[in-house]
Amino acid sequence: MEQGLLPWPPLQRALCAGEEKRVGTRTVVVGHRPVSETDAYVAQKFCDNRIVSSKYTLWNFLPKNLFEQFRRIANFYFLIIFLVQVIVDTPTSPVTSGLPLFFVITVTAIKQGYEDWLRHRADNEVNKSNVFIVENAKQVQKESEKIKVGDIVEVKADETFPCDLIFLASSSVDGTCYVTTASLDGESNFKTHYAVRDTTVLCTDEAIDALTATIECEQPQPDLYKSLGPENLLLKGATLKNTKKIYGVAVYTGMETKMALNYQGKSQKRSAVEKSINAFLIVYLCILLSKATVCTTLKYVWQSNPFNDEPWYNEKTKKERETFKVLRMFTDFLSFMVLFNFIIPVSMYVTVEMQKFLGSFFISWDKEMYDEEIKEGALVNTSDLNEELGQVEYVFTDKTGTLTENSMEFIECCIDGHKYKDCISEVDGFSQTDGPLKYYGKSREELFLRALCLCHTVQIKEADQVDGLIGHPEHRYTYISSSPDEIALVKGAEKYGFTFLGLENNFMKIRNQKNEMETLRTLQTIYNLLLGKLLLFCKGADSSIFPRVQQEEIQQTKVHVDRNAMDGYRTLCVAFKELTQKEYDKIDRQLNEAKMALQDREEKMAKVFEDTEADMHLIGATAVEDRLQEQSAETIEALHAAGMKVWVLTGDKMETAKSTCYACRLFQTSTELLELTAKTVGESERKEDRLHELLMEYHKKSWTLSQEYGLIIDGSTLSLILNPSQDSSSSNYKNIFLQICLKCTAVLCCRMAPLQKAQIVRMVKNTKGSPITLSIGDGANDVSMILEAHVGIGIKGKEGRQASRNSDYAVPKFKHLRKLLLAHGHLYYVRIAHLVQYFFYKNLCFILPQFLYQFFCGFSQQPLYDAAYLTMYNICFTSLPILAYSLLEQHINIDTLTADPQLYMKVSDNAMLQWKPFLYWTFLGAFEGLVFFFGVYFLFQNSSLEDNGKVFGNWTFGTIVFTVLVFTVTLKLALDTRFWTWMNHFVIWGSLAFYVFFSFFWGGVIWPFLKQQRMYFVFAHMLTSVSTWLAIILLIFISLFPEILLIVLKNIKEKSHQVRNKIIPSSSNLLPWAGTPPTRPGCSKPCPAWP
Repeated sequence: MEQGLLPWPPLQRALCAGEEKRVGTRTVVVGHRPVSETDAYVAQKFCDNRIVSSKYTLWNFLPKNLFEQFRRIANFYFLIIFLVQVIVDTPTSPVTSGLPLFFVITVTAIKQGYEDWLRHRADNEVNKSNVFIVENAKQVQKESEKIKVGDIVEVKADETFPCDLIFLASSSVDGTCYVTTASLDGESNFKTHYAVRDTTVLCTDEAIDALTATIECEQPQPDLYKSLGPENLLLKGATLKNTKKIYGVAVYTGMETKMALNYQGKSQKRSAVEKSINAFLIVYLCILLSKATVCTTLKYVWQSNPFNDEPWYNEKTKKERETFKVLRMFTDFLSFMVLFNFIIPVSMYVTVEMQKFLGSFFISWDKEMYDEEIKEGALVNTSDLNEELGQVEYVFTDKTGTLTENSMEFIECCIDGHKYKDCISEVDGFSQTDGPLKYYGKSREELFLRALCLCHTVQIKEADQVDGLIGHPEHRYTYISSSPDEIALVKGAEKYGFTFLGLENNFMKIRNQKNEMETLRTLQTIYNLLLGKLLLFCKGADSSIFPRVQQEEIQQTKVHVDRNAMDGYRTLCVAFKELTQKEYDKIDRQLNEAKMALQDREEKMAKVFEDTEADMHLIGATAVEDRLQEQSAETIEALHAAGMKVWVLTGDKMETAKSTCYACRLFQTSTELLELTAKTVGESERKEDRLHELLMEYHKKSWTLSQEYGLIIDGSTLSLILNPSQDSSSSNYKNIFLQICLKCTAVLCCRMAPLQKAQIVRMVKNTKGSPITLSIGDGANDVSMILEAHVGIGIKGKEGRQASRNSDYAVPKFKHLRKLLLAHGHLYYVRIAHLVQYFFYKNLCFILPQFLYQFFCGFSQQPLYDAAYLTMYNICFTSLPILAYSLLEQHINIDTLTADPQLYMKVSDNAMLQWKPFLYWTFLGAFEGLVFFFGVYFLFQNSSLEDNGKVFGNWTFGTIVFTVLVFTVTLKLALDTRFWTWMNHFVIWGSLAFYVFFSFFWGGVIWPFLKQQRMYFVFAHMLTSVSTWLAIILLIFISLFPEILLIVLKNIKEKSHQVRNKIIPSSSNLLPWAGTPPTRPGCSKPCPAWP
């Protein structure tokens, strides 16, 4: 017995028998009143009812955020460089590195602080909501966060439960209440809960306050499927429906509620691109250290010649030269590090942050991802992962409310192998065409329809606005049930003339085809029909019904069931059996004995049902469709075509989930299914051995590329795999299971607890190669896997918003995942990959001439560029063009990307940030840096570049190099741009114009705050030389020539490919089919190369 509510004193003694050995339990005192005045009462300490999903507080935000930011290699590196510039006398000002670093840290902190403030606001909405507590026979209004374990809480209709409650009493006479868990699992159907039997009558404040009792229950645990008294337990977040009010006692509060225990803690998600950036940074850091080491070494080699060390008028003694030599060498090394530090692009982080933040608005603004029904579009909660959308390899999706609408519709039925669909005339005409089989004066079709009308848990509610339920406009009532399947079946019977009118005092009322009212007495699932005869009706999955009926009756129905299952419909079989009064009395006695058993109650009841439901007669079967969300099947096909593997993780039963997987084309008719379920493993004591046998059998089978495989596993079997018992013969279940999973094209995991969903995601995420995972769901039970995956997507349905609040991205429907990944994800990845490579490239172009210059200035740490150019290069002159490119570039049209999923595979596996393209960009930067420096160096071989014989100085040399640099890297980006907008034109040509204007302005004014005016009129004088103009133009062309050559060759290759594609279809006129060539099986477009 997992929980018991124990009134004092006699009932407690009766219920506590056999409880002495229980461990890991808690005792809850109802209403905080000790059960015995003689016993000392020590109040236990339980957590409060606050929910916390935020990451920071006001006090820890600054230190915690700074710690996280300085864990980034680049941020920590620039902090060190900044401190060096402050402490050591370096050739450049601390402002050149301190200002960009401060900007990056501030922008990132503001962004993350804002996102956490939104989480705080959402938490406060829940924690500060008002609830009513019964204290001293009165209702006291409190904030939700102040509920304590043991408080008696009153919840009214349409309110959500503020914590996990044990259901004590209800406004309903029978002690029941109806609950929807839409905000938890997306299911909008009603679930029936029952009050504890001993407290059902306590339905007023005074009566419930007089209750003196304790509850002995298990300690908080996340397992929802082994929950404490599931029909008595009301979970936090569920909503009370169709019941005026209920009383419940708080047993689990705050972060100890079952749903809170199923949440994964929020962790900082890092994208694969950021990991690549860190790897590239290490390479460039090595280049930087090498440059500083080479220059420091060569400086002291060069100074070893006495004539090169100091001028003759300032010679140092030998003692002065030897003193602090090591310290001076270290200081020189740091000075060179500062001089070359611009090779590490700190401004890249600013640009990346801005690109991610601004780019996320394009997802929110996408009109195709706007849903008219809920009047909302896509939402971006975390902009750090935009590019990760283009790298997804595994998609983990929930079923109910994500793939399906959780809206059931009766499609057809078969009776004795005959199919009935759409119109009532088929039923009416059936008996005339095929000849009815009479049972007790009723034909088989009437018996079948009566079974649908009677064998269910549907109840009637007078017409009202009920969330998620379908009302009947022609009637003034609505069907409600714990299962939407049953509503669909009752409505199906109604379509054929049998209408269920409700239950009253154990009598069910129906209206038959002749419009006559019938009142039938119910005895559990046994119905008193026709002058005292008793019929037992039974409906269930074919796997449950077929073993219980006459074997010769199965075949004709099985054909229909199999076909409907292939069509993706949920199938149920219906059987009946006649009972004598003596048999009924025996069954009734056995059931009552089983219900009263304190041990093995479920097993004993199951045994009675097993014996009773034998030798039944099969009447027929039904087909109900759980309507798929619009385009969900097409979306899954597109994801498969894009190289992604789709896994369905659901808490639903296997048969239901399996039929949905066929309907949404996750499983094809040709897919070979491998099952690891409680049914295949068995319930024997050595089920671990049987599991091992199955795993080895599947692992050793001959896997062929031509055959698709699908795996089905349930929660109980997964527990055996992930947590094998100590004495099991094998401990490598997990590795074998994982290998089988990775070989399958699709995997279905059913009866999954929320934490098991997260375990599956974590298991795949941690496999070799660390594949990028994406989880998508719509309920609170999906939050764990959403937080665990690299990318979490929430569905913004009409139901609860926990999933969308805890996700990285939220979309209105599952179909929007296609464009989000194939178009937005693809483009964001290409854009940011180009941005990263371009930044490293342009900074290598920038700093390599500075390094080469040291060989010509005695390694004196003389800067090649003016300090203004050093500071402005990354911030102003070259930042806006690449930002615009990274926001607007479309190398392939969006419609093409969405229509052709295979294009997604071209950028998968981080293709654009591998070492090969990185080395290409690095060599390109090195080549152009060499061209810049030595091109200008050869120009300066002519000592006089002006007509009047004046010579240019070192600042002119640096300015010419810098001018060629700025124009080359900007025009390189123009060559790479495929999608031109007015904004691209504005920032590219505007940046070049701004550089020219700034150079004239900076050199045309004597600035009073500068110690030296070294750039005064340098730029203007430089442009008076025709040789300089010619050199700048020539060097830009030489630098870009390899890139231009590659583009020309690529275009020639593409045109020849297009011509070849045009020639092949033209020859199709010679084939027997003139015009449109045929399509291959499974190919949606004409296939010209049909063999």
